[in-house]
Amino acid sequence: MDNKRIYLSLSEESGFEQEYIQKALETNWITSGGPNVDEFESALENYLNEKSLISALNSGTSAIHLALVLLGVEKGDEVICQSMTFSASANPILYQGAIPIFVDSELDTWNICPEYLEAAIKDRIKKGKKPKAIIVVHLYGNPYKVDEIHAIADKYGISIIEDSAEALGSSYKGKKCGSFGDFGIFSFNGNKIITTSSGGALISNSKELKDKAIFYATQSKDEAIHYQHSQIGYNYRMSNICAGIGLGQLKVLDKNVDSRRKINSFYKEIFRNIEGVDVFESINEDYFSNYWLTTILVEPNKNRNRESLRLAFEKANIECRPLWKPMHLQPIFEKYPYYGNKIAEKLFEKGLCLPSGSNLSVEDKDRVKEVIINFFEYK
Repeated sequence: MDNKRIYLSLSEESGFEQEYIQKALETNWITSGGPNVDEFESALENYLNEKSLISALNSGTSAIHLALVLLGVEKGDEVICQSMTFSASANPILYQGAIPIFVDSELDTWNICPEYLEAAIKDRIKKGKKPKAIIVVHLYGNPYKVDEIHAIADKYGISIIEDSAEALGSSYKGKKCGSFGDFGIFSFNGNKIITTSSGGALISNSKELKDKAIFYATQSKDEAIHYQHSQIGYNYRMSNICAGIGLGQLKVLDKNVDSRRKINSFYKEIFRNIEGVDVFESINEDYFSNYWLTTILVEPNKNRNRESLRLAFEKANIECRPLWKPMHLQPIFEKYPYYGNKIAEKLFEKGLCLPSGSNLSVEDKDRVKEVIINFFEYK
């Protein structure tokens, strides 16, 4: 059997990218912005179909940063952030000189806990510092508790930045993820549902905000014959070549989502009769997950745990990874306030991300299944 490396999540060529890339080369649009970028933005807007406007950028991190800028977050302001997430959700808070306030997860969706979110808001207000924004994540493509979280944000008048980096193709009550917050963001990194090789998008709800985002993303150039700058700007705009890749990838978005959901079902069937392992899934029909990554919780005993299973996969040249290490446990963030009860910590201790790429072959799945069966037979 071929022992090639099986990766956690890789995008693959759709076959449609070359047409758009070639057009960019032929017309010499090989810089930031351009016709492919405009078309990519329009296509994403049509996909969301919620009066959402897209600014195509060079990363999802840039999108979060610009959302903070557009919300007026400055040095010394406080921004609440889900603790269980990738560091790119929280890093832009520090870019602005602001203070991250981390909040624990809940067990239903693994996303930010409404109870601890409100406790954090009340305590920060009591301390004289009302948070300026809340960054909420659809973790691994699973929608957060939208109704509860937004009711709390509305109650206290705090804006939401909806981190949908992992959730393109997911929805809540039929509405696409990315279109719930005051701002939303997508990532098109090479490990996502679709890719632009590198890239992201900022989702806003007015042309004024979209124009302002693009202004900041193109170095904040004032209208003048010479280069004049009255505000700090950033080099964040997506390139025309990357947008061409994105246009080709969009043609297989629904197919990729379907593939990832089938992979999730594949794992559920394998683990159905294995005690001590839970495959994470949506709690009810309101929550439609793209299952960007299928994740499991392994209840540890004296013979096995999450790490021993990961090492068994690694021995077979198959990549698996622990869940995101919570931000409040990270050396760079551990000094900042945290509200919770160790839910995220326990998920991290037990959780494992399994190979979930849309292009997993039958042979790949056979190898993955063989590792699982052998591991649990002897553990």
